[in-house]
Amino acid sequence: MLQKVVICGVDTSGLPKLSAKENDELMRRLKAGDSLARETFIVGNMRLVLSLVKRFWAKNANADDVFQAGCVGLIKAIDNFNLDFNVKFSTYAVPMILGEIKRYLRDGNSLRVSRSIRDTAYRILKVREGLEERDEEASIERIAREMQVAEREVVYALDAISDPVSLYDPVYNKTGDTLQLMDQLCDESQSDEIWTERVALREAIARLTERERKILTLRYYEGKTQTEISAEVGISQAQVSRLEKTALKQIKANIS
Repeated sequence: MLQKVVICGVDTSGLPKLSAKENDELMRRLKAGDSLARETFIVGNMRLVLSLVKRFWAKNANADDVFQAGCVGLIKAIDNFNLDFNVKFSTYAVPMILGEIKRYLRDGNSLRVSRSIRDTAYRILKVREGLEERDEEASIERIAREMQVAEREVVYALDAISDPVSLYDPVYNKTGDTLQLMDQLCDESQSDEIWTERVALREAIARLTERERKILTLRYYEGKTQTEISAEVGISQAQVSRLEKTALKQIKANIS
């Protein structure tokens, strides 16, 4: 994105440079309603937009669109700038231009991420950058400890701002036969090994007594406690525990 010279039909290498005095004079004139001064001022400050656009690297973002978003921020800054602010226009304009670019990049994402999660992710990136600058290991655990949050929050936030990947993205193409990401994915729950284990487990369970099968069903499929099972089956909790252990040991022996 950063190598383009012509963006939105504008030759950025030929953008004019305005002195501070010229900027001040044009601002006074445009605020007085001079449309020509306004146009000259906008073009003369596009270098400011370009310098801010170069801060962003977004592989899925279109350079023209990002530059246009920055120009929208520039125009908003011009419209809202007050000569009585007693600050340089660029000082006032930079946050507005950056805000407009960030809004475009955020809203242009195919997956919407809440602001709180994005804020957490950006804080994580700052903490990671700080750790790396101190030559410390920027592991998930270290970042979570530094931020005093759970590790799962760090993982979730970073995943949320990651760019989505297409299943049809090529991952290998050395021999001429393109290997796509989807070629490396498989449903492990349907593998031959899992299927064989399920058959063996089903046969092992079938060899149990009816009472043992019922106890295991209530315990592991319905999630009931041994006390609840004892009341339903009509035996003591100790007997339930003994029968459960015996059944599990028998299953293990039959499938090993």
